[in-house]
Amino acid sequence: MTASPMHRWMAEQGMEPLPHQSQLWSAWAAGQSGLLHAPTGHGKSRAALGGLLNSDVEGGRLRMLWITPMRALAADLQQAFEAPVAALKPGWRVECRTGDTSSSVRTRQRKQPPEILITTPESASLLLTYPDMLGTLAAVQTVIVDEWHELIGNKRGVQTQLFLAALRARRPTLRIWGLSATIGNLDEACDVLLGPGRSGSGCLITARNHKPLVIESLRPEGGQRMTWAGHLGLRMVPGVVDRIMSARSTLVFTNTRAQAERWFEALACTEALDGQIALHHSALDRRLREAAETGLKRGSLRCVVSTSSLDLGVDFSPVDQVIQIGSPRSLARLIQRAGRAGHRPGATSRILCVPTHSLELAEFAAARRLWASGHVEARRPPTAPIDVLLQHVVTRCLGQPQSPEHLLAEIRLTHAYCRLPDAQWQWVLDFLGRGGDVLRAYPEYHRVQPGEDGRLRVSNATIARRHRMMIGTIAADATVQLRWLKGGALGRVEEAFITRLRPGDQFLFAGRSLELVRIRDLTAYVRRARSRRVAVPRWAGGRLPLSDAMASAFVDLLAEPEAAPEYAALAPLLQLQQAVSSLPSHDYLLVETTRSREGWHLALFPCAGRAVHEGLGACLAWRATQEQARSITVASNDYGLELLSSKPWPDDPAWLADLLDFGGADALLTQALNATELSKRQFRDVAQTAGLVFAGYPGRGKSARQVQMSTGLLFDVFSRYDPGHPLLEQASAESREAVLDWGRLHATLDRLRHSPTRWHQTRHLSPFAFPLYAESQRQQLSSESLAERLSRTATAIERDADEAA
Repeated sequence: MTASPMHRWMAEQGMEPLPHQSQLWSAWAAGQSGLLHAPTGHGKSRAALGGLLNSDVEGGRLRMLWITPMRALAADLQQAFEAPVAALKPGWRVECRTGDTSSSVRTRQRKQPPEILITTPESASLLLTYPDMLGTLAAVQTVIVDEWHELIGNKRGVQTQLFLAALRARRPTLRIWGLSATIGNLDEACDVLLGPGRSGSGCLITARNHKPLVIESLRPEGGQRMTWAGHLGLRMVPGVVDRIMSARSTLVFTNTRAQAERWFEALACTEALDGQIALHHSALDRRLREAAETGLKRGSLRCVVSTSSLDLGVDFSPVDQVIQIGSPRSLARLIQRAGRAGHRPGATSRILCVPTHSLELAEFAAARRLWASGHVEARRPPTAPIDVLLQHVVTRCLGQPQSPEHLLAEIRLTHAYCRLPDAQWQWVLDFLGRGGDVLRAYPEYHRVQPGEDGRLRVSNATIARRHRMMIGTIAADATVQLRWLKGGALGRVEEAFITRLRPGDQFLFAGRSLELVRIRDLTAYVRRARSRRVAVPRWAGGRLPLSDAMASAFVDLLAEPEAAPEYAALAPLLQLQQAVSSLPSHDYLLVETTRSREGWHLALFPCAGRAVHEGLGACLAWRATQEQARSITVASNDYGLELLSSKPWPDDPAWLADLLDFGGADALLTQALNATELSKRQFRDVAQTAGLVFAGYPGRGKSARQVQMSTGLLFDVFSRYDPGHPLLEQASAESREAVLDWGRLHATLDRLRHSPTRWHQTRHLSPFAFPLYAESQRQQLSSESLAERLSRTATAIERDADEAA
């Protein structure tokens, strides 16, 4: 058998193709599409690129479109592809088209497209709006969807499905390959990528070799018996610095941007890392992000503190180790981040997990056991989001007039909309054509009109121009650009944060202590602060959910924790918990009641994740207040929930069973929570994606308050005159799923109703109940006085427990 060009090129580089790479090249040559699943660092990108480079396809036109979820990954891929493309396809160009690409380069790419274009879902959809690009896209041989596991579970994945369907309608033989790691539902992921017409016929290739993974933890000195969120945190800095100095290069991952800012500041202040550390998150200016990426690649930086902005696909070969601050909340995220080290076949990925409170040590041990079991969380795809469909229909009509029948057939080529009812399609056309029954008097909502030939066209140039600026499915809070008073840009921060500050107030951003000078035209001008910062910007979407699999593994570990390396550090806490109460279990619902100065505490420990506990706590508090007049404060974390009452709780398991037996949670949550306000907040995102609200032109954008007023007005109008409006129903469903983890809440309720109760009256708060008390106190105190008060309370509880023993 004759060796392929990629085989020969790799041999010249001293490499030998892995089996899954050769399999994909053979499948590509046979005209197949499919999904390649392999661990991080096992050459997925080279495998996907090699199919085209092995072929005799000629250049001069766009031949491969590579879709990636991250801009940083796009730039890295471009650099990695240059050598094999230059060797095997001389004269071919590899270019990027993302939000960081200048308008002049984008214009040139439309006139003279490269042979290989690396882009994002948003930029790919934008290509469909230009008539001159449709012929170019028809010549594409292959579309690669990178990091498919990251896209499949959200609206960006639906947007990608619609884009692929548009290309397949023009070129049925189009090869589509997804690249994925760390996903449990592989068959479903392949079917979603290829669409219903190809379901079950896709080629699923899985790497044979299992990438070794070592999960370590940094244990605090001396066992902590009472702990709470953030209790350890920055106390672990000396140990983290020691580990950073033991390696040539380190990636430190955090779960939120605010946490990244704090840890970067703490680490940068150490003498050992002076000048050798950088910060990376998506709110920073592109130049700052690129400087951090370049420093890692060249080995000039010893450490980069990052959020998820660097945990996908980017190949930083100099990185020796990965450190995770706090629980990663899911095994898939842990594996993905660990793969940044040992980023080559056969190498062992190692990750050091640093707890921010003691119970996270149990989560680390649970993740290790979950990994050993071979179980990885599934990513479930959204079903038929109407806002994304509305946006896509305008996109397609903007690029080329569309026959309604043909466009519907194209849309049904996607997994998300394969069962789209005719009645719903007619509603979409009516809503885009005349704004539906409610907005028919407003011409700006008449976006798509049929011509004399019956084909749908965008109504006018203004709507077309605005739509191109609004393409995308990530609706975030309005942001304000940060600029030096005399100098360049620093990045962007949410308007809700910056507008609460007054000139002279100080905050931390990009690792610098800044002082706000003034805000003008959605730009905040700052200068270096002379004293220490007093605030850290908070961005939306900061809380990561504890996955169902991780929560279950956590409870499993509590049943037999002795075998875990973390047991010595956990033992004091677990032993005290068992002495005053019991450990949470799958076999029963642990319930604790305690009297304190604040009132009567009722704590339940389903271990089902914070979102579920928040919804459950709201329901129980509502029912309890209807049963008897009392004031109740609800607090929750990933392990349990607490109801703090002004009156005693009945010491009766039968009473609690009756409280939990409230039938339909839907109706009760509408009463217990401000469900209307939740939906209204979510409607803002839905309305932006659907194109109902224009955020403004560059440099003249609307403020968050203006956008909120616009969407709030639409919400009120729809609620009053069309309460069954599909966008209202979507906002309601999304708010419940996002805020309350709706499906999991129902499953947890069903489990609790059939579980026996283990009830304990405790003299003082138990180690598991104390973090819930801390959550309730967090809203009443500043961070400094909170830490002091919690420490005093914890010391008093431990002293009493020792005296009682």
